[in-house]
Amino acid sequence: MRIVLAILISYLIGSIPSGLLLTKSVLKKDVRNYGSGNIGATNVARVMGLKAGVLVAVFDILKGFLGVLVGQAIIGDVASIFVLLVAMAAIAGHDWSIFLGFTGGKGVATTFGVILRLYPLAFLVYALIWLFLVIKTRYVSLGSIIGSLSLPFVIYFSGFEGPHIIFGALLSLFVIFTHRANINRLMNGEENRMDPDKLGQSG
Repeated sequence: MRIVLAILISYLIGSIPSGLLLTKSVLKKDVRNYGSGNIGATNVARVMGLKAGVLVAVFDILKGFLGVLVGQAIIGDVASIFVLLVAMAAIAGHDWSIFLGFTGGKGVATTFGVILRLYPLAFLVYALIWLFLVIKTRYVSLGSIIGSLSLPFVIYFSGFEGPHIIFGALLSLFVIFTHRANINRLMNGEENRMDPDKLGQSG
């Protein structure tokens, strides 16, 4: 029963639509009606500017981190294999929020929060790859996708066993799945770059 409760609470924490709440409270607008229509930090940055995008990213990272932390507290064992289900629930909450009719974002920032809590080294490697690629190419999606591919390998070399490596691979697949439209646009040369000079101009 504690495991089910932990999964449910983690999902609800992940479901909090940070980007939507921020844009509605500040701009009195629905971010889903602008830019890419996504509620994540990248689209918020395009609509409201870099500071707003960073703020949403921090909140979304916090959702993943707290979802795992609260789940661990409820289960009573920080190393329990069921914590991985709790972590996945937080990401699923962001991607398919109950407050948004089971729609949502793409889960990258929330994934960052999850791995920050569970695998700090994997978080660091993913963040560095993401940052390098975004700065180099201006494609946030490319940094998110390529960075996620490092997760199972870094988790493995960090000394974690089978279930954790599989979990890392699932996280990578989650990111790829939610970015499938971006992958098509990247392949067709149609993906939008993150242009610092145009942030805050899509709303």
